[in-house]
Amino acid sequence: MFSYRHAFHAGNHADVLKHTVLLAVLRHLLQKDTALTVFDTHAGAGLYRLDGEYAATSGEAGQGFLRLVSALSEPVAPASQTPTAIKKVVKQKTTTETLAPALKDYLDLVASFNNKGSHKVYPGSPFIIQRLLGERDKLKVFEIHPTDAKTLSANIAQLEAGRQVAVLREDGFEGIKKFLPPPARRALVLSDPSYEIKTDYSRVVAMVADALTRFATGTYVVWYPIIPRPEAHDVPRKLKTLATKAGKPWLNATLTVKSSKLTSDEEGEIIRPGLPASGMFVINPPHTLKAALQLALPQLVELLGQDQHAASTVDSGG
Repeated sequence: MFSYRHAFHAGNHADVLKHTVLLAVLRHLLQKDTALTVFDTHAGAGLYRLDGEYAATSGEAGQGFLRLVSALSEPVAPASQTPTAIKKVVKQKTTTETLAPALKDYLDLVASFNNKGSHKVYPGSPFIIQRLLGERDKLKVFEIHPTDAKTLSANIAQLEAGRQVAVLREDGFEGIKKFLPPPARRALVLSDPSYEIKTDYSRVVAMVADALTRFATGTYVVWYPIIPRPEAHDVPRKLKTLATKAGKPWLNATLTVKSSKLTSDEEGEIIRPGLPASGMFVINPPHTLKAALQLALPQLVELLGQDQHAASTVDSGG
C-alpha cells in the first residue's frame, strides 16, 4: 500500500498535463472575490528535486517537463531561411513565442520555483495551488503515506502560510467528506491517486459521487492513467455518467505520448512501455477551459510525442 512515491514520477508527461489543466482551472476560479477552498486528496511530498535520486532513477521528467523545456529552447531557423521544399512538408515548429497561453503559464510557474536557467525543482500540486491563492483562500492537503506525509509537512512549513494550508495525514478519499460543503460555498477538489492499488479506480468515482451529493456546485478534477486495464477506461466513463445524472457540465482531456504495446529487445526480453497516456476529467469546468486546452494539447503532442501514436483529445458535454 505504501510502495508508491511520486518523487519517481515528478515532472513526467502526466504531471505536465495535470498541472497545465489545474492551473487553467485555478486561474479562472480565483478571478472571483469570494473565498475558494481547494482540496488535494493525494498530495504526495509537495516539492521535488529533478536532480535527486528518485527522479534520476526513473528519468521520467526527461520525457515530460524537461523535454518540454529542452524542445522550446532549441533555436529555430527563420522562415526565410527554410528551404521551400521543407516548408511544404514540415509544420512550423512551436516556439516560446507561439506557445499556447496555458502552457506558457505552466512553464512560467514552474520556473518561479527555480533560479533563472535552472530546472532542478519541480512543484507538486500543493505548491502550485498555494502559489496562486489569495489571503482568504484555503488549501487542505491529504497524504497517507507516512514518509511523504512527513516530508509534505516539512515542505509546507517552509511556506509559513499559517492557517491557509492544512496538512492532514489521512485517507483523502474519506477525509474530504467532513469538509463538504465548505463555509464559503466555493471549492475545487483535485484527486490524483497513484492507482497502484486496484481499488483506487472505484474509490475515486465513489468519492466524486458522494461529493456531488454533498456539494453539487464544486469543481471536481480527477487525473487518471490510460493503460490497458478495464478499470482505467471505466473511470472517465463512470464520471461522465455521474455528471450527466447530476445535470452538471463535464470536460475530459487526454494526452497520449506513445504506444501502449509491449515490445522486445534484440535478446527477446520484454520491454514495458511505462505510462503511455493519461487524462483529466473535470466536472463543473470553467467555461474557458475547453478553448485553452484545444490550443495547448496539440502543442504537447508535438513537443512530447514519442511515436506516431501521440495524440490528444478534448471532449465535453452537459
